[in-house]
Amino acid sequence: MTRQRHFSMLRDFHLADWFTLANAFCGMGAIFAAMRFLQDGDGSGADRRDLMLGMALIPLAFIFDVFDGKVARWRKVSSTLGRELDSLADVISFGAAPAALAYACGMQGGWDWIILSYFVCCGVSRLARYNVTAETLSDGGAKVKYFEGTPIPSSLGLVIVLAVMAWQGAIGDAIWFGQWQLGPWQLHPLSLMFAVSGSLMISKTLRIPKL
Repeated sequence: MTRQRHFSMLRDFHLADWFTLANAFCGMGAIFAAMRFLQDGDGSGADRRDLMLGMALIPLAFIFDVFDGKVARWRKVSSTLGRELDSLADVISFGAAPAALAYACGMQGGWDWIILSYFVCCGVSRLARYNVTAETLSDGGAKVKYFEGTPIPSSLGLVIVLAVMAWQGAIGDAIWFGQWQLGPWQLHPLSLMFAVSGSLMISKTLRIPKL
């Protein structure tokens, strides 16, 4: 009985949903790569292969994210399940994974934790708001005409910055702009780009046309 229900759920998946799951798979791979780097590395950046692999998985997740929408429109199939899957996958690949990679790069101060957590919470909030308001924003059509706030995959830009840093060996103690001691905790100024990105995602005044 349990097995039958399990396979019944899989049969409910459309082709686009498998692209969405591939997106989530890449995001989790990036998180595990960041953990592997922290576990096996000495923090000096001497061996950055795992870290670079994790960063390379985020553009791949972005490609899958783009194609799941294209496949859904091509097959003229969309569902509430697909929309929820897409949001959950995006939280992993473009929210939690970039934050984990930033932490692995050296943004490990107390203020950094708060900022990176704020960034992920903004991504979660932005996707939840999008799902709730998607029908209203589409004006009764099949497609949303614009985004309120920047879409969460825009965090790919943050990962590109981290990849350049890692390529140059500017991680750990050598991270760009160094660190500040503010009260009991440390702050790496570079983490502020995550605060800006998160704030732009939850902005209601910023409207971006959806292509």
